[in-house]
Amino acid sequence: MGTNEKIVIYQVFTRLFGNSNTRCKKNGSLDDNGCGKLADFTTKALSEIKNLGATHIWYTGIIEHATQTNYSRYGIRPDHPAVVKGKAGSPYAIKDYYDVDPDMANSIPDRMKEFENLVKRSHKANLKVIIDFVPNHVARQYNSDAKPEGVVDLGENDNKEVAFSPQNNFYYIPGQPLQGEIDLHMNAPEEYVENPAKATGNDKFDSWPSINDWYETVKLNYGVDYMNWRIGYFDPVPDTWNKMLEILLFWASKDIDGFRCDMAEMVPVEFWGWAIPQVKEQYPHIIFIAEVYNPNEYRNYIFNGHFDYLYDKVGLYDTLRALTCGHETATHIPFRWQSLNGIEKNMLNFLENHDEQRIASDFFAGNPFKAIPAMVVSACMNTNPVMIYFGQELGEPGMDEEGFSGRDGRTTIFDYWTVDTIRRWRNGGKFDGKQLTKEEKKLQSFYSTLLNLCNKEKAIREGNFFDLTYANLEGIVFNEHRQYAFFRKAGKELIFIVVNFDDKPAAPCVKIPTHAFDYLGIPFKESYKAKDLLTGNTEMLTMAPDQCTQVLLEAFGAKILKIKL
Repeated sequence: MGTNEKIVIYQVFTRLFGNSNTRCKKNGSLDDNGCGKLADFTTKALSEIKNLGATHIWYTGIIEHATQTNYSRYGIRPDHPAVVKGKAGSPYAIKDYYDVDPDMANSIPDRMKEFENLVKRSHKANLKVIIDFVPNHVARQYNSDAKPEGVVDLGENDNKEVAFSPQNNFYYIPGQPLQGEIDLHMNAPEEYVENPAKATGNDKFDSWPSINDWYETVKLNYGVDYMNWRIGYFDPVPDTWNKMLEILLFWASKDIDGFRCDMAEMVPVEFWGWAIPQVKEQYPHIIFIAEVYNPNEYRNYIFNGHFDYLYDKVGLYDTLRALTCGHETATHIPFRWQSLNGIEKNMLNFLENHDEQRIASDFFAGNPFKAIPAMVVSACMNTNPVMIYFGQELGEPGMDEEGFSGRDGRTTIFDYWTVDTIRRWRNGGKFDGKQLTKEEKKLQSFYSTLLNLCNKEKAIREGNFFDLTYANLEGIVFNEHRQYAFFRKAGKELIFIVVNFDDKPAAPCVKIPTHAFDYLGIPFKESYKAKDLLTGNTEMLTMAPDQCTQVLLEAFGAKILKIKL
């Protein structure tokens, strides 16, 4: 990873990207609805994603997971439908850590080769490849039929008569079969039987998972005795540690560039601190991104766990979402970066991913253009990575009722489906924009301009940051609750960014303190020529120490004004 690159991740739910079926049925099977393939990421598709400004592509759902589709003729053991969510199944219920999901292969026996070719095509398009690593839990019927010779399967040598042993891979509830609220028959000829029951993935250590639990998964045991004061037994190294390190090294050898580690904070930080340096010793370029939601653990997972980046969900995402919806004040933005206290460069910013509701959904903003100010802040505030989710750049509303995934403002991760905006953008692989509306093209153009600026502009890519909120708290002509302004600076280039979270146009007068002139080394002159990098328009700015600089902004508008000093 070049230090001079700002990471811009395009997350894509792999099996949905290439599905062109316009007549998907709710709860449809693979035969009914079809499925996108790895091969749909053509050279043209990847060059278009690169043109959007992406540096990395995160292919979500590559590793084989539990499904209701029967692949037994290819030597893959079928899953009982009672413990699969949705017809396609969740990509976070891994059934074989050493295999590629067969749904996405044109030739199922060659699925690993197809993945390796996808990595090569991505690299040719100058995109680095990130895949999921799901370390906390596996599918209830985990069974690797593709594991390399000599690899012992998870749970194969477990002592199932004890609830906990540091050398077991799973946690057990001895003497009790799996019960709970789930329908153990689920239209299958025979009931699903698990005896003794294993603990469920969301730390449920009994035999009664509810419908709201991650009942399709079982928790992996990293040597922590959850039933007895969460005592960790890490010496000797727990068996699960060695097995998971082997899995990480297996995928790292496929020439990928990074892992997004699912629910990383549910796995003891000691494991990460042991495993990540060993992976990096052999593959120094690989980055590790942690899905972590507890700010009290951030430093622990960076400094002791050796993660490169963590999700900034409960900080910046939550604040920008609330601001976009009119529920919070922009004065909370400085609080968010200040509370990070020096680790802001380790945070991954985003406004959408597969877990969150779509901006354009009725549950979030209802209109993708309302998130323009939030997206500008998310992308331009620091040198840290920023991510978008496929279709975000087209205003995908995510308001389908696909099947297991109800009408919840999210794009399904459980069902065979198509994503309307992406399907029309692809236009059968032509990517000519012919099926997109004028509004969708306008939004796409905004995202493309913004994300490309992240690496084109040195001040955004690697410059200093200066927040102007503190100087504008009681501005008569600056509404600090609905507007936000900051500088980025590198060398002789200064970028002045002002955004408006309000639903009406604004003409804020931004006070620029003397300290900003001194700290950033801004030479004092009466007027400065500025170019708005979002539109290409030029304007003159009057900037003087402790004086107001007026900027005209549209409703939900933003300006990225570049000033050559």
